[in-house]
Amino acid sequence: MTNLLELYVKLVFLVLVGYTLGRKLPAIVPIRLGQFLFWVGVPLGIVIFLRKADLSGQIWIAPAIAHLAIFLGALLAWVGIKGQAHLTNTVPQRSTQGSFILAAMVGNTGYIGYPVILSIAGTQYFAWALFYDLLGTTLGAYGLGVALAARFGSDVQSHFRVFKAIIINPALWSFGFGLLFREVKIPAPIEFCLELFAWSTVALALVLIGMRLSQLTSWQSVPRASASLGIKMLLVPLILGSTLPLFGLTGTTARTIVLQMAMPPAFATLVLAETFNLDRDLAVTALAMGSVMLLATLPILLWLF
Repeated sequence: MTNLLELYVKLVFLVLVGYTLGRKLPAIVPIRLGQFLFWVGVPLGIVIFLRKADLSGQIWIAPAIAHLAIFLGALLAWVGIKGQAHLTNTVPQRSTQGSFILAAMVGNTGYIGYPVILSIAGTQYFAWALFYDLLGTTLGAYGLGVALAARFGSDVQSHFRVFKAIIINPALWSFGFGLLFREVKIPAPIEFCLELFAWSTVALALVLIGMRLSQLTSWQSVPRASASLGIKMLLVPLILGSTLPLFGLTGTTARTIVLQMAMPPAFATLVLAETFNLDRDLAVTALAMGSVMLLATLPILLWLF
């Protein structure tokens, strides 16, 4: 409970700071901050946090569960679309269907997932969150996510641009380097400074979330966004979370996986919506609502698991 309260204080305070700054500072500031975190902050943070992460046990099962969660979210969203069509005799536009499915399957397991896991589970379990994010969510977003976005969207000439984005993703490269850097011995003062930098990037990531939320003004798709969030942040974690003991995952490890499954929609959903001309309003609304909804779902999931 103490960790959860501390986490809430950090989340709310830093996101509010970002929200306030986002309203006052030029629009270029969050863009530059996002570029810094993407190219420098997050990759270095991954390398540094990996030094104290526990890589023993069944850690490679984390990406497999991430892909199961992605497929289950997409399946439930598709069933929801078909159910609506059957009950109301109305079918949403293809662009709306695409954004609905993406919001239900791909979570923000990086910028929000990392701070949550580090605060609740500690650096020892960071590798589980990292494997889930990089080898699960990232590949799922730019793999199955791109395929679905191309199917429901109209800009089919953007495949190479999205494929290029995943290949040059510095987080993936830093993941490999971090595994090698774990064995390098460095002086204690330098390691302290590196850890201070890593935790600073976590704080900046939450500030960036607030900045981006301050720029989201569309709330026209609340009913559909609520349905997709119910799938993404409640149904999928509850269904798959109850099966984790079958994989030998219990205790803090299971909680780490459940929390990653329960993260709100990723910003990648908005990137894909804009790239493939999907329903941007729905993507934006799901992002904003999911970030707020997380405050309510976290204690429920922690209590259940």
